[in-house]
Formats: sequence, structure tokens, C-alpha cells
Amino acid sequence: QLPRLDAVRLTGGEPFVRQDLLDITKLAIDHLKPLGIHITTNGFLTDRIIDLCSNRPRKTPLQIMVSLDGLKEKHNHIRGSSIAFSSAIKTVEELAKVQKKWNLDLAVNQTVVDEEGIEQYVLLSEQLKPLGVRHQMVMAYDSSATYSIQRDRDISPKQVGQFTTFGQIASPKLKQLFECVRRDLMQLPWWARLSKAYYLQGIQERLLNDSPDAKYTNPTCVALNSHLRLFPNGDVPTCQFNSNIIGNLRNSSFQEVWNSASAQSQRRWVGKCPGCWAECEVLPSAIYSLDLLKPSIVGKP
Repeated sequence: QLPRLDAVRLTGGEPFVRQDLLDITKLAIDHLKPLGIHITTNGFLTDRIIDLCSNRPRKTPLQIMVSLDGLKEKHNHIRGSSIAFSSAIKTVEELAKVQKKWNLDLAVNQTVVDEEGIEQYVLLSEQLKPLGVRHQMVMAYDSSATYSIQRDRDISPKQVGQFTTFGQIASPKLKQLFECVRRDLMQLPWWARLSKAYYLQGIQERLLNDSPDAKYTNPTCVALNSHLRLFPNGDVPTCQFNSNIIGNLRNSSFQEVWNSASAQSQRRWVGKCPGCWAECEVLPSAIYSLDLLKPSIVGKP
């Protein structure tokens, strides 16, 4: 039912728990004809991940993002498993060997949840360098509507610039982290450098700027316009921080859902929302609104 899409992102939960993920990937490539496929994974199921990467249609680039929260002890503690780190790093090491051969873009995504995570960022970067694997960072936010079993939740920011972190991190530590991340941006491909610089600028503004006259990077949101989310049961929610459902693609056609009164109502809500800073919402908005190309990001005077 879905129209042709520029990009398709398969996430979870853990998407590789599904034994039919390779079939889903092939169907997405055949029917949606995206420029690229993105899959985020915890890296536990190494064999299944390698099987998908090697057997999917390689004409379409595949980005695999493995989640690592730090080195062994830290990552295992956060994930609640004694084998979490060894499984994930094995996946990273195996895929690093075949990135070019299999038309893969491989990266590690670290979610910083506390001050210890800042120290772990530096240590993890050093471990990944010999592998030639990109290391990216995002700040953990306090709560999400779409990653909750509850529906019809609205936990969106109530004013421009609002961002509540998952854990308390002192400003000097944040500055230390952001300096490290900005330094590491120079090692990234231009497109990754541009998008991460954009995210970094916005998160710095929200966490370090307490001036009443502060100005924030804040793109026009494209949720339910150029960007949509789809749950496994067919529900189409509004966005990351608003799980109100506009319709279900198992029960109705895409055109019926996309043009429904509930969709129009939620688009009006999106238009009034002051804006969040979750990377998975922000970057599509930055790209399709062209805010990503503003001079302060690309480095032009």
C-alpha cells in the first residue's frame, strides 16, 4: 500500500528477533524502492544479522547501526546481560570485514545515559578506530511515547528548546563530551558529519544554554508529512512523542489513512508543536525542510 519512499528504517525493540526480517527487507526494496535501508540492532543475533546483510539485494545500500552503550562492564550493566557486549562487538567485527564488499554502511550508536557514559565514549572510540567503524552519540531522553505499551500518549515538549535527559549530567561534563564529539566529526564522511553536526548543535543549545533569550535550532517538523512511522500491527502513530493513532493499514488503505480526518487533526497538532530533539525525528525534518543546509551548519559565513 505504501508509496515509493526515499528511505526505510526498520527498528524495534530488536528487529532481528523476527525470523522474517530478510523477507521484509526484500519486500521493502522491491515495492518501496528506497535509496537506502537502515536497521538498528543490539547486535545479539550475529549469525542472523550477517545472513541478512549477505543475502539481501545489494543494489540498495544498507546501513546497520549497532547499539553500544560503552565498553563491556558498562554495556552489560545497562543491557542487563553478561553477553551483551561480546555479542554486539562480535557483530561489529564481522561486519567491519565486509563493509565494502556487501555495500554496507556500518556504525556504532552510543546512547549516553549518565556521566559515566561520557568517559565510555572516549574509551569506545579508541576500541572502534582499528575496525574503521563510525562511532556516533545521542543523548538519552527521559521518555518516549512510541516505545511505550500505552497508546494515545502526548509527552511532547511544551516549549521550544525543552529537552529532559534520562539521567542528570553536570554542565562541565556535557561540555567535555560535546568537545570530544565535535573533534571526532572530522573523521566522518561528509554526509554523516553534516547530520551529526546538526544534531550536536541542537543538543548543545538545549542542554547548555539557559539564557532567557536563547535561540534554538528548530526545523519545521515533517511528521505525518514527509515522514511516517508504522507499527507492526499496522497502526500509524503521530510521532516519537505522540502515540495518537491516525489509522491502521491492516484495516484501511494508505490513502484512506493518510487523508483521514484524524490524520488532518494530528497534522494540525504537529504544526503547533514547539519541537523535540530526538534525532530520529529531527533529521528527517532537517532534511526535508532544508534546515540542514543553513549556513551555521555547513560552515559558511
